[in-house]
Amino acid sequence: MINRVVLIGRLTRDVELRYTQSGVAVGSFSLAVNRNFTNANGDREADFINAVIWRKSAENFANFTGKGALVAIEGRLQTRNYENNAGQRVYVTEVVVDNFSLLESKAESERRRAQNGSGQGQDFSGNSQDFGNADPFASANQNNNQQSGNQQGTNPFAANNNSEIDISDDDLPF
Repeated sequence: MINRVVLIGRLTRDVELRYTQSGVAVGSFSLAVNRNFTNANGDREADFINAVIWRKSAENFANFTGKGALVAIEGRLQTRNYENNAGQRVYVTEVVVDNFSLLESKAESERRRAQNGSGQGQDFSGNSQDFGNADPFASANQNNNQQSGNQQGTNPFAANNNSEIDISDDDLPF
């Protein structure tokens, strides 16, 4: 049997980090992942997928990400159930994260955190923000083009482009 999930999206809120009675860290969060198609109005809709991450990975994920962070997660799909206060059976399906990758530069992450801290949240309705961009580095490349004076939106890595490429360490995703 195979149960593998790989998702790229943006965090809808900061990771909620808690500790079990035995001291094990557990983080829960929701990931907004754009669908590959638009609806009848031409808007891109997003799916909001719940996930949970455990132990040291949970602490690292909570420390290095925040609301709006572009991340990739890999794990397995799990369904659990419990009985709520009204005596009803509640089923929860979530991704149990094994691995994650941060897909934006440190500078972009700090800029976003500063915006979120000043009350300027991001729109997760799918109307104005592209959460599932097939090229997670597209916004960084667009910023580089604007900063280096390359306003045509051309690919600086194209074979026939003889201009110098200016990349700082903050632009690298690793």
